[in-house]
Amino acid sequence: MERRLSAILAADVVGYSALMEQDEAGTFDRLRARRTEFFEPEIARHHGRIFKLMGDGLLAEFGSVVDAVECAVSLQRGMTERNASVPEEDRFNVRIGINIGEVIVDGDDRYGEGVNIAARLEQLAPPGGICVSGKVAKEVENKLAFTFDSAGRQKVKNIEELVDVYQVRIDATPRRRIRQKRAIGRRWWALGVAAAIVAVVAAWMALYYPLTANAPAGTSAIPSVAVLPFKDLSADKSLGYLGEGVANDLIAILSRFADIAVVSRTSSFAYEGKEGDVRQIGKELGVGYIVEGSVRKEADRVRIVAELIDAETGDHIWADRFDKAGTDAWALQDELTGKIVGAMTGEFGAIRKEDYSQAWGKDSTNLAEYDYYLRAESQLNLYTKEGIERSGEISRQGLQAFPGSPLLTVELGWSHWLNAALLYSPDPQDDLREAERLVDQALADKNLSPQVARLANWLNAWLLTLKRDHDGAVSAMNKAIAAAPYNAFTLTDAGSIFLQAGQPEKAMELTDAAAARDPALSWFFNYVRGFIYIVLGKNEDAVEVLKTTDFADAPLQLAVAYMRLGREADARAAVEKMLKSAPTATIQSWRQTWNFRDPSILDQAAADLERAGLPPQ
Repeated sequence: MERRLSAILAADVVGYSALMEQDEAGTFDRLRARRTEFFEPEIARHHGRIFKLMGDGLLAEFGSVVDAVECAVSLQRGMTERNASVPEEDRFNVRIGINIGEVIVDGDDRYGEGVNIAARLEQLAPPGGICVSGKVAKEVENKLAFTFDSAGRQKVKNIEELVDVYQVRIDATPRRRIRQKRAIGRRWWALGVAAAIVAVVAAWMALYYPLTANAPAGTSAIPSVAVLPFKDLSADKSLGYLGEGVANDLIAILSRFADIAVVSRTSSFAYEGKEGDVRQIGKELGVGYIVEGSVRKEADRVRIVAELIDAETGDHIWADRFDKAGTDAWALQDELTGKIVGAMTGEFGAIRKEDYSQAWGKDSTNLAEYDYYLRAESQLNLYTKEGIERSGEISRQGLQAFPGSPLLTVELGWSHWLNAALLYSPDPQDDLREAERLVDQALADKNLSPQVARLANWLNAWLLTLKRDHDGAVSAMNKAIAAAPYNAFTLTDAGSIFLQAGQPEKAMELTDAAAARDPALSWFFNYVRGFIYIVLGKNEDAVEVLKTTDFADAPLQLAVAYMRLGREADARAAVEKMLKSAPTATIQSWRQTWNFRDPSILDQAAADLERAGLPPQ
């Protein structure tokens, strides 16, 4: 009897029986075509082999667990693309499970616990999702750019021991997590028509209701909310960025208040494009309330539907629909502000009205201008060389249509900064000079709305740091924080600014505050904590936190900590890992995005990296 170690992928179609009842022949033909035209070639492309077909499901074997996971992600993304052009009632939603283990080889078939666990994991996966065993997650976590979220140890049918289950977080667009530099999550939510309408709605939905009612059982003392990306219901399905923009604006305004805990964009956007039970989503994110909705844009009309849902019961607490026609982004805002704040009485209402005014103010942004911003920001958040280049192109097109727009000026500045910071630029100094010119141009406008000012001050904090104006950088960062003082991303990124300014204790305080508000951001605040620990001489602690994240240049920081612990082989391995994802990385390019008040910190780190094998230039 032959046995061997294999990665097993199990997949099936959710709701297949119901589809067969509606149209047996048509469903069968469509499924067969989807399998032969897409699944079989894709599995073969990833060096896998289907060894069993089971009506609406299949089992495939891979010699490499990395190939199996990459194939599963490719399959789900491909299904999402294909479903976009199919009526909802005819769509195939697939769930996938992956396990690695010993299998029994019997001719062309495979048996054993390795196969059985893969099948059970598939049953645990949500529609459009992927569940993997703990063995799989551990094997590939440092080899792939996908994030794995723990679903805990679960009892599955016919398996005696509990199984460690992880869900693969599939972003709506492919992105290499290792290359997402410090700026991830830094949408500054300049307010356009969609955000203007829904931000006012959310101020009532997610602030007023939770504070006047009992929070669902199991939630923290303060109400907690997750804002999911609003679904794009436009006919051409090309406006996904608009739904992201709406949700980001909601997160921004909710993050101003200490008495509401708002899950970060990265955590809640992991559910983009997924159909699932809001009760399960609420449980996974640890929140009591979910805000979701949809956007539809036709010509110059925007329709937004927003809903507030009790995440424990699944009940809809509040829902409404809002329409806006024309290009004036603010007309409906005034109407809704008066209506909603009028529903708030007493001191609470007065406080909220004042806070709302301070948070959002007004500017001249109209729908078309905001549309350019959202499309540019959507590309920027891919954190790829091509995405950043495309973002810059869109911002320049917008500036031709809206000359002098502060919103688009700052957005273009960020594309230049990221081109240098992510080590993509052939001339980093030229990109940094252009970023500085653009942010100075924006800040020269004394009538900036608070959120555009926030965008500009955040960028300025990094640029001032590179110019060794650390006091100015801290001042600029504090202005950015003031616009959303309880936003976990803001607090974490501020930690990097304060660390370079010579305040490591304050930097740690900020990351601790971020961790308390959104534990799911551990990959980000542990990245910042890693450098803090290095500066404080706590290299063992630095290794522990940096091993949990591949974010940005974390492997280089890890290499520094290893060198200081005398673990040169580990340091060299960390540098090699960084060079695989950033082949052009050098000590010179790395130093251009860090600048400490105490120059010896960077000098010593650079010397460590050179000994660990990072090329000088």
